[in-house]
Amino acid sequence: MGCDISQESFNYCLRNESDIVLEGKVDNGIKSIKSWLHQLRKEHGLKLGDILFCMEHTGVYGAILLRELSQRSLTICVESAVNIKLSLGMQRGKNDKVDAQRIAEYARRFTDRLKQWQPKREVLSKLQLLNRMRERLIKAKTDLSRFNHDAQRFLTKQESKIVIEGTKKPVAALNEQIHRTDSEIERLIKSDDHLKRLSELITSVDGIGMVTCCAMLVRTNEFKSFKNHKKFACTAGIAPFEHTSGKSVRGKARVSHHAHKDMKKLLHMCAVSAISRKGTLQDYYLKKVAEGKNKMLVLNAVRNKLTSRVFAVVRDGVMYEKNYQYRFSMS
Repeated sequence: MGCDISQESFNYCLRNESDIVLEGKVDNGIKSIKSWLHQLRKEHGLKLGDILFCMEHTGVYGAILLRELSQRSLTICVESAVNIKLSLGMQRGKNDKVDAQRIAEYARRFTDRLKQWQPKREVLSKLQLLNRMRERLIKAKTDLSRFNHDAQRFLTKQESKIVIEGTKKPVAALNEQIHRTDSEIERLIKSDDHLKRLSELITSVDGIGMVTCCAMLVRTNEFKSFKNHKKFACTAGIAPFEHTSGKSVRGKARVSHHAHKDMKKLLHMCAVSAISRKGTLQDYYLKKVAEGKNKMLVLNAVRNKLTSRVFAVVRDGVMYEKNYQYRFSMS
């Protein structure tokens, strides 16, 4: 069952190995979805437990459908829109009905590769919500601050004064709410023993703060969704990939643009923080730059090292030791 979800409704397409069995459109609301599931079972005689429901990542738009399907313990798969688009080859034109058909076709062809979606723990879902809210608040504050800066630079003193006076209270309110959100995030993490322990391990790595820690906990589903740091580095857009073909193409290794840019930005700030203080990472950065390496290339290597350290401390359950020395005994 392919489901193409939008804000007001979603199109669905049920298909088997060769044909489209059923398709239609449903309002994106609790009553409508419950009625639709009842209709599938009673009127069409379908066994919901035998159906694989596949949909794209659509944020909050898919929350109701996911909740209703999960409560019935049905098989759900949530895939990246990019994966679906690239897997089907060249496509011409699109609409909601066709998109639902393509999602169903994708699920049929790649059933053996799909990962079943599992709901996050309630405390992690709350943490994810707070993290998203914090991002929106910071974005709103940044927009207003940039507007003030531009007003001071390009407008007259009288005009810029109007802008600054008009945005002073909203900026102050946003600052206060960001502070409250940070406190609530910290309180929520400390209220759960598992999250508290993970946060202590993650923030023990030099350069990693609570904001990045929170984002990593949400993105990795408490480090259950990624087995090692390399796969996480790929999704974060910090893993370099070879770019060669035969004898004619000899490009430099480069990172992919298909990535979670917010996570990449946070890891970049962590890397900048890590190389600004004395330690092995600062020594590594200065050494490579002195050898003539590109600064951004070296900084990306630092981002990978930080990610590797985070996954290592979480895997071993041991706090990061800055001055650790390898010890072994001969017996």
